[in-house]
Amino acid sequence: MSALDPLRGVTLPAGIRARFVDGINGLRMHVLEAGFETRGRPCVLLLHGFPELAYSWRKVMLPLAAAGYHVVAPDQRGYGRTTGWDADYDGDLASFRMFNLARDALGLVAALGYRAVAAVVGHDFGSPVAAWCTLLRPDVFRSVVLMSAPFAGPPALPFDTARGDGGARPAVPSVDPIHDALAKLARPRKHYQWYYGTRPANRDMMHCPQGLHDFLRAYYHVKSADWAGNAPVPLKGWTAPELAKLPTYYVMDHDQDMAQTVAPFMPSAAEIATCRWLPDDELWVYSGEYGRTGFQGGLQWYRCATGAPFQAELQLLDGRTIDVPSCFIAGKSDWGIYQRPGAIERMQGTACTQMLGCHLVDGAGHWVQQEQPDTVSALLLAFLRQSAGAT
Repeated sequence: MSALDPLRGVTLPAGIRARFVDGINGLRMHVLEAGFETRGRPCVLLLHGFPELAYSWRKVMLPLAAAGYHVVAPDQRGYGRTTGWDADYDGDLASFRMFNLARDALGLVAALGYRAVAAVVGHDFGSPVAAWCTLLRPDVFRSVVLMSAPFAGPPALPFDTARGDGGARPAVPSVDPIHDALAKLARPRKHYQWYYGTRPANRDMMHCPQGLHDFLRAYYHVKSADWAGNAPVPLKGWTAPELAKLPTYYVMDHDQDMAQTVAPFMPSAAEIATCRWLPDDELWVYSGEYGRTGFQGGLQWYRCATGAPFQAELQLLDGRTIDVPSCFIAGKSDWGIYQRPGAIERMQGTACTQMLGCHLVDGAGHWVQQEQPDTVSALLLAFLRQSAGAT
């Protein structure tokens, strides 16, 4: 199978096809589709996160298609078989900024012949992309499901700073002081998102001692409900002592890379053999794709998300809210719900004005649509019915 072929093989369920769509904001986009046989169906767009692929939606696509939807899941910019993006650490970083990722999604919707979609659904890093799609073009993205990563709203502009009398709110610092505070803990730590923005991160994972396949196995395992250590609780604030309560795959030991961080949590051969939500033949799809592309495309997203210049651009929408019907779905064993203290509360209270549900799924960690696809499919279909009546 050449790198230019659509994904095929026994691990792709019958009824899902893979193909390329050209001319999408400079990309040749690789997409998976279900419910494509009949024209005129309402479209549901599924946006994956890191380190995943369009393939991560394989278990929910057919139930949505059976309910009458055209279901489309792309390999996003930087991932899988989508090409046209710059894989160089020193390359075109700006193309991975949030506004351009939303432009990718809009371009795909237009290329498929839709003026609007019934819903955009984003998981993990796909969740903020879905949120920004609805903020920027609510006429096109008429409802949104955010999964695993709460959206607290656009970053605020520094306000009333021109008086110069000491009473105004100060400007946001260009470097978050949390990093120095984490490094000064008795057990020095660092935040994974900023580590992912460093030059060695891709090499650390691609050439780790345990090998790429076993690295991904341990990474997926430790963030799933299969690892008993995942018992998340809300944090009290964005402080070093509170963030240090997160598992080390979020707030890492200062002298370790991510491959070293997850290595102690490698499941046993027996656990791997009984892992129904990600059997080894399906994991090979991920390790095969990342073995070919590397991780840098996805890591560029983190660099944009943690870089002050790209955050400043997002302040353009300061004060804007998501006013289309919205929903949140996450695994009950997912620490990602709480990694940004207060985010899930702000999402429900102010950022989303038509939130129709906030669901924490039993028996799922971070990979909720893979770990509990039947429950997630049922929640998505219920939301689609409800949101159609709300618009």
